[in-house]
Amino acid sequence: MRRSMLFLPGNTPNILINGDALGADALIFDLEDAVSPDEKDAARVLVRSAIKALGYRGCEIIVRINGIDTPYWQDDLREMIPLRPSLIMPPKTSCAQDVRTVDEFIGRLEGELGFEAGTVRLIPLIETALGVENAYEIASASGRVAAIFLGGEDLTADLRCKRTREGAEIAYARSRMVVAARAAGVDVYDTPFTDVNDDEGLVLDAQTAKSFGFTGKAAISPRHVPGINEVFSPSMAEIDYAYEVLEAIRLAKEQGRGAVALRGKMIDAPIVARARQTIEAAEQLGLGGNRHEK
Repeated sequence: MRRSMLFLPGNTPNILINGDALGADALIFDLEDAVSPDEKDAARVLVRSAIKALGYRGCEIIVRINGIDTPYWQDDLREMIPLRPSLIMPPKTSCAQDVRTVDEFIGRLEGELGFEAGTVRLIPLIETALGVENAYEIASASGRVAAIFLGGEDLTADLRCKRTREGAEIAYARSRMVVAARAAGVDVYDTPFTDVNDDEGLVLDAQTAKSFGFTGKAAISPRHVPGINEVFSPSMAEIDYAYEVLEAIRLAKEQGRGAVALRGKMIDAPIVARARQTIEAAEQLGLGGNRHEK
């Protein structure tokens, strides 16, 4: 289960060494914004060596490459694809063709390496107004796309507005991204909360993202990972209610009743679907005790 994704600058050995001890479900090794042009080659070597030597057990490995409008992205992929990262994150993805360009290049590399086609998947980073408007086309551009990811800082710069703690300026983008992702059948991840010292703001921002329907959220600081994990994990109360829903459905079937009520409210198909999703998440996280759906 991918609740939290933590960015790790690709040119910082001391941070890379401790990556799998920081509590994130996934690590994003950043070869783009965090790395200056004169350090690109060194960062690739450092990230490649770290992944080979450390393995990062228990963490999904994601690599943010440089944009396809730069001279770096193909070298990024040549170095990273042999390591079989779970996901490649192409930045500033604005249209379906951006996805296809990266998809086709990865496909050629997989063939050269003898990998099964589609071994390495994509999580396009959408951080422009055009990208938000094309979110569904991006999410459905290739079977290699596993998720899409909202980049709020670059987006607000493109929108010519200020990024705020409350986040009203990205509400439309958040909504559009979630709808596009769900329509395409892929996951969707929220932008980091960038005030490292504002723990309360981080939790509120994560709760807002969850309320929109995001699968999880990224972070730029290890300090934010526990808060994100807590928000995107089902609570014991939610787990208990989910099991109650399924038990009520089971009893109704046994008794031949069509209408089912629980705690004074009718149980319909969407509530049952949410209950199953909650239990699935709980089981993935090892929560919920020994209870099993009957």
